[in-house]
Amino acid sequence: MATTLAEVLHHFGPEYLSHHLLSSAQARAWRAIVACRTPALGGVRLRCEGCQREHWRWHSCRNRHCPQCQSRQRDAWRAARLGELLTVPYCHLVFTLPHELNPLAATHARWVYDALMHEAAATLTEFAANPRWLGGVPAFTLVLHTWTQDLRCHIHVHALMACGALKLSTTPDSSAPSWVRPTRSERFLFPVHALSRVFRGKFMQALHRAEAGGDLPRDPADASARRARTQALRRHDWVVYAKTPLAGPAAVLDYLSRYTHRTAIGHERLVGIAGDAVRLRVRTDEHGGKRTISMPGEQFIARLLQHVLPGGFKRIRHYGLLAPCAKTERLAQARQLLAMPTANRQAQEDARAFMKRVAGIEINTCAHCKGTWRVVEQRGADVLRLRGLLARPDIACRGPP
Repeated sequence: MATTLAEVLHHFGPEYLSHHLLSSAQARAWRAIVACRTPALGGVRLRCEGCQREHWRWHSCRNRHCPQCQSRQRDAWRAARLGELLTVPYCHLVFTLPHELNPLAATHARWVYDALMHEAAATLTEFAANPRWLGGVPAFTLVLHTWTQDLRCHIHVHALMACGALKLSTTPDSSAPSWVRPTRSERFLFPVHALSRVFRGKFMQALHRAEAGGDLPRDPADASARRARTQALRRHDWVVYAKTPLAGPAAVLDYLSRYTHRTAIGHERLVGIAGDAVRLRVRTDEHGGKRTISMPGEQFIARLLQHVLPGGFKRIRHYGLLAPCAKTERLAQARQLLAMPTANRQAQEDARAFMKRVAGIEINTCAHCKGTWRVVEQRGADVLRLRGLLARPDIACRGPP
């Protein structure tokens, strides 16, 4: 049986916690992962109406850092996005922060992640508004990732953007809204080198304002180190990468859902525990090649915990036509201009009901006699067990990152 993340935390946790403090967000994620689908969270006892077999089904933690809980949430998220896709090609771009900013992210993760997503969105919106490229309101989604395959810090954001934009009427005398396509090619949006320079400029301005305004009091760099960091950040182009464009709503939805609910590491990549090390699979190339590496257990946990997001941070954000404040009206306009059929709410509900029914049949049918499982007992969460899931229940937290 494959090793789980909870087993790794149980095995190496006591030693790690004896030398390290956790933030409140890290402690919550740790407790959730080790409690997921165990008696600690409570559950229901089921009995088959046919053969009278019984078993307990323990509740899931639903924590976004838990690899056991992301499949169901990913499917629900994908179903909710069905009516938001447009019948145009989509482009996948990646905005990456230089590693010189990693120490700052360790102490001010919320500010760094917010600034990354805000400035990447502002860059894409600015280019889309320029008539040289599109001249309208774009539709794109950003998803934050902070890891590499071996769990090192690599802060970047994935952008999935429709190749086109909605040109709105700005005055009563202007023409009616229209759908504008990319000026160069149906599948080409913006030059990545120009995106890189603008993105770097916007982020550096935001960093300068934050430093001048005292918004980064725990910055590990002193005045001299900050000047050196600024010089290093301005010296090189920042990485903005455009991947092969995608065509077709089904491919786009499937592609994006792989990124939206991905955790730093899933159970399928954990090979096992060997002595004082964790063995895991990592990708070796873009063609799917894999190899197995070993990492000391304490180092594995330290790398894993640096990817726990600050509490309440939204790592999936929608902009332009997909912005919540105007999504209904603007998406309807875009669909009409693209001659797409009106979204059928009943069909969407029927599809969701079908998926729920299929999932229910799979979960609620006895594998031995095909009888139906019925709840005969319910058990709530075990508070004492939850408190004891960390090796030190009185663990001191160093506060939010």
